[in-house]
Amino acid sequence: MKKLIGLLFMGSVLFCAGQKKTDPLIFGNSISAENLSKDLYIVAGKSFEGRETATVGQRKAAAYIEQFFKSLGLQPGNGSSYQLPYPVYQDTLLSAQIRVNDDSFDLYKDYDLSIAANYSASFGSHDIVFAGYGISDSAWDDYRGLNVRGKVVIILNGYPDGLLQRQADLRIFNAFAKQDAAQEHGAIALLVIQHDFPHVASSPKGKMYLNAFYPTVRPITINISQKIARSIMGQDYDSISNASFKSKTYYKNIWISLNKETKFLESTDVLGYLEGTDLKGQLLVISAHYDHLGIRDSLIYYGADDDGSGTVSLLELASAFSKAKADGAGPRRSILFLANSGEEEGLWGSAFYTNNPVYPLEKTTADLNIDMIGRKDPGRKKGDSNNYVYVVGDDKLSSELSPLSAAMNKKYTKLELDNKFNDPEDPLRIYYRSDHYNFAKKGVPVIFYFDGIHHDYHQPTDTPDKIDYHLLEKRARLVFYTAWEMANRYEMMKRDLPAVTEER
Repeated sequence: MKKLIGLLFMGSVLFCAGQKKTDPLIFGNSISAENLSKDLYIVAGKSFEGRETATVGQRKAAAYIEQFFKSLGLQPGNGSSYQLPYPVYQDTLLSAQIRVNDDSFDLYKDYDLSIAANYSASFGSHDIVFAGYGISDSAWDDYRGLNVRGKVVIILNGYPDGLLQRQADLRIFNAFAKQDAAQEHGAIALLVIQHDFPHVASSPKGKMYLNAFYPTVRPITINISQKIARSIMGQDYDSISNASFKSKTYYKNIWISLNKETKFLESTDVLGYLEGTDLKGQLLVISAHYDHLGIRDSLIYYGADDDGSGTVSLLELASAFSKAKADGAGPRRSILFLANSGEEEGLWGSAFYTNNPVYPLEKTTADLNIDMIGRKDPGRKKGDSNNYVYVVGDDKLSSELSPLSAAMNKKYTKLELDNKFNDPEDPLRIYYRSDHYNFAKKGVPVIFYFDGIHHDYHQPTDTPDKIDYHLLEKRARLVFYTAWEMANRYEMMKRDLPAVTEER
């Protein structure tokens, strides 16, 4: 048994015939704080403008990563290209108008709307029907006895207390449930009364999204102020929160007009491929997302830790493995260095890759994902916070992940491996919040390396000067040694634990 266990962890030093026996320390030590710092001041610098997906800054960052991969002699990871493009769409609201009888109202002061979720239209109506909270299911139906077909519906935001206490049918708490109910009953528009107007600092540009074609076209939905609600309902508005208030039709002339333009944009993942030797048909993926939040209110969100730290670690790992291959100690399995975009928008780049894999996922031994490993967690109260890393997902999908990770750490880096975020009850849901999760959903074993949430998270103050480069170096080296073992061991990582497939 001892002999068998020893063989399992000899992949890093025992190669097939004709290859060198090499200590991975030689190449792991080439990952240095100095190189990480040099690259990060570029990646998280002003010229890349915060690297927001489908912007000039993101394209500059992609070009930088591509050129870096080329300089190492990595092969293009997508056929003849280093970049894997995917479509992105964005709407611009050109004009909007709401008029009730002779009263006109101001966008963002009196009403607002989701630009992506609505469509261009102009129409009027003489009937506006108040339908409570706009809920319609077997246990609670605000539409019972109402005829709203071809009419505008006005509803309250939120949910009644009794329904919140019951929570028996979670379907009604779906983000689109109220729109779906209005659609099912034939409404042409839905006005949702809000209590947080006026708005300030809004933009006519909508959020970007991936799917330009909606299989379900929901009614025009607009969030309205109390001012608009009063113009429609008059004194009744003061009584609508009373449970005894009944649905009612208001005969007002309402005019609604929206005009938007949809632009086709594009983003890319950047793929560098290092071909293996005798097991080159199998693959290890090492991933990090290079996008961040871009420019908001004229401030650059630099994203040095999120995820500049992962991006430059990916570059250093690629460099270390390239050195190994140049010295005749290249990995047995091929390695894909995958720099994703779109993570901040909803894990877009990794979702596109895993739904359209360039290399078979069934031949992918694991994904090692690096997202924020350059800082310390100010909320961590146990252990040595100068010498730790959160390891997430190593208890899922493969029983071999955690032992392998622990063995490599014990042998080489001696960090504290903190599994805090493996807790199924984790309130932050960290396991679901980075690119590894799209691989895990497809059954690929994953490890996610993470430093925790700090005060500069998603702030313009996440800058390169705040990175602990020596700790970043140590964490990146742990990923390298773990990847070395995975790329050189005899067998792919077992897939013998149940998947966790809850959506983000």
